[in-house]
Amino acid sequence: MARLIVITHPEVHVEPGLPVPDWPLTRHGRQQMKAFAEGPICAGVTAIWTSPEVKAQEAASILSKARDVAPRTDRMLAENDRSATGYLPAEEFESTANQFFAFPEDSIRGWERAVDAQARIRLAVTAITLAHPGGGDIAVVTHGAVGTLLYCAFRNLPISRRWDQPKQGHYWVADLTDLMPQHHWLPLSV
Repeated sequence: MARLIVITHPEVHVEPGLPVPDWPLTRHGRQQMKAFAEGPICAGVTAIWTSPEVKAQEAASILSKARDVAPRTDRMLAENDRSATGYLPAEEFESTANQFFAFPEDSIRGWERAVDAQARIRLAVTAITLAHPGGGDIAVVTHGAVGTLLYCAFRNLPISRRWDQPKQGHYWVADLTDLMPQHHWLPLSV
């Protein structure tokens, strides 16, 4: 049975002077993605879709080389729009992210509303899966918040940070026939 594999980019190099979408993967993040891309979870990948953000593009490129599949980019797979604040120190970011999930119908500090980000990612991934010609798995390389919002949507769960990945570099898998996640987030490497 063909599957959807939703992958969040691994560890990024935080550069406060750069816009968040331009942050690259760390060396460790690239190594982690390479090991995952060459492993059994991705063995059946015949289509790769990615966010336009640098960290996701780098992760998709690593997967592309391992599986000899050209990645395609969809801007609707981008992380929730946080450009109103840009970089936030870790503690302030976590507090703002908690509010983002706790009040999904509100724009927290000018961020894209969680309900809007969820609708966007759900529409994008549903369209990708419906257009897939079959014959293999689809890998979607994206980001933690929108990956969690998608998980909640496909599991018919209320938006909650309870379902968020514990840190960068995780995945979940769903059957393409019903898009129901088969498990919660699992790490790209143990």
